[in-house]
Formats: sequence, structure tokens, C-alpha cells
Amino acid sequence: MGDGANPNWLEAELEETLDETLEAELSEPMLSAELRRMYREAHPNALDRRTYIVHLLRLQAELIKLQTWVEYTGSRILIIFEGRDSAGKGGVIKRITQRLNPRIARVVALPKPTEREQTQWYFQRYVPHLPSGGEMVLFDRSWYNRAGVERVMGFASEAQVEDFFRDVPEFERMLVRSGIIVLKYWLSITDAEQQLRFKIRIEDPMKQWKLSPMDLQSRVRWEDYTKAKEEMFERTNIPEAPWYIVEGNDKKRERLNCIEHILSKIPYEDVPTDKVQLPERIFNPDYDRKTLPPELYVPKIF
Repeated sequence: MGDGANPNWLEAELEETLDETLEAELSEPMLSAELRRMYREAHPNALDRRTYIVHLLRLQAELIKLQTWVEYTGSRILIIFEGRDSAGKGGVIKRITQRLNPRIARVVALPKPTEREQTQWYFQRYVPHLPSGGEMVLFDRSWYNRAGVERVMGFASEAQVEDFFRDVPEFERMLVRSGIIVLKYWLSITDAEQQLRFKIRIEDPMKQWKLSPMDLQSRVRWEDYTKAKEEMFERTNIPEAPWYIVEGNDKKRERLNCIEHILSKIPYEDVPTDKVQLPERIFNPDYDRKTLPPELYVPKIF
């Protein structure tokens, strides 16, 4: 890893980013006083916002260096995020990709398989989304659905699950042998933390869309998911593509720790870049700029 962002740049970004995070957290007043109290009591040692933002900006500057290296070297990086519902997968992914080029850092979050896909080789629907040269791909859930929700909810038979456990280590070894850097993260939260987050989602109109009937069933079947997760670790934690567990009860620490770890596992380095020079604008004294009709303009409500 490099030395991080220039301190002057960091200070210049800090005020704007603090405003952005404040805006993102404006939904909190929609919660009842009781839920806000419960959340504060459940997180007495939560990382303060300013410390979090300073470290996040530093890490995001490093992610830009990583992106430049990936594009320059033609590297291929695959990062898998798994975890229980409400474990913070989307939040970590959002902070990783927030300042990156979406043509280089792609997020894959596949819907449930179609009838046609259900007849295919299990890994087939995922293969087209694997990284090409110069790409980072982040999977918000992955083929490990078969070891988790599909198994627990009965969408896959035990024979299909057994086939998966037999196949996935070799499938991932093939990816690594082909030159893809594979990182697998399990975002871990406690039973009590998930219950609290679900209560917040139920009450908060800004977050209700995140709840599905399947999410609610995950509460009922907490222990079944635990057993499935334990066997998944036991049978798919291979040297070529090991699992890494990120403790996630404190969302801010979860994000920072995960990004730090990603950067530590990829051998990126500074690459030569040309200094950008702003060219002179061509000025044509004979050009007469046309006046566009007012109906083309968005009304200035604000």
C-alpha cells in the first residue's frame, strides 16, 4: 500500500464528505425515540463520525491507486461478499466503489435464477460476470447462495448442495489458476444486532424496501443459517481462496476493516501516469451561439 492521501487533499474533502454523510443519515429522526435509544445503548463504543470519515477518505484514496494499477496491469480481481441479511454487505460495497470508475469496478447482484437458468450448470449464470483484464468485480452475494439461502429455504435438494460443495473448491482453484485474485468475505453480526436492524427497517420508511419475506424468514431460521454457514466454512475454506470474517456490529469499523484488508491482500503499487495538462480552448470569433427554447430547461424550483 502507498502512504495514503495528501493531508491537504484530505482536509479539503472532509467538510464536503461530512455533509454527505449527514444527509445520508437524515432518516434517523424518522425512528421512534425508543429505537434510537436502543441503538445507542447497543453501540456504546461506536466509532465517531469524524474519525470514520478521515480514515474512509484515506482508504478511498488508496482504492483509486488500486484501480489505476488494475487498469494499468490488466489485473483481474473478484471480491465476494456474503453474510446474513442486514449484515452490511451493501454498505461496504458502496464505500468501496463510491469514488471508483464503474467501468473498472463493477458490482454484481443477481436476482433469483430464471426457469432457464435453473436448468443450467449451477455456476453458468455467474461466469459471464467474472472480471476481464483491468476489472474489479464485487459480488453482492454469489454462488454461495446454494450453501445458504437455497439450502435453508429448501430451494435446493441435499444432492444439489452436496454437488456444490464438491465442485466449488475446484471451480475457485480454476479461477485462481487463470490469474484471478479471489477474495471472499463473510460479514458477521450477532443475533441481537440483526434483530435491532430489522426493527429499524420495519419502522423506517427510507429502509423498508430492504425487507423481503425471505429476510423475515432468516430471523425465524437463524440457527439453520448458522449451521449452514459453519459447514460452508468447513468445506469451502481452501488455501487458494480462503474465507475472511469481518465483524460487523459496528458498521463504520466493519467498512474500514474490510477495505484495509482488501488493500493488504492485493500487491498493487504506484504506476506511472502522465500529468494532466488542460488544453487551450479553441475560440472562433465568427461562432454565434444559438438561444435554446426555454421548455428544454428544467424548472428552477430550488
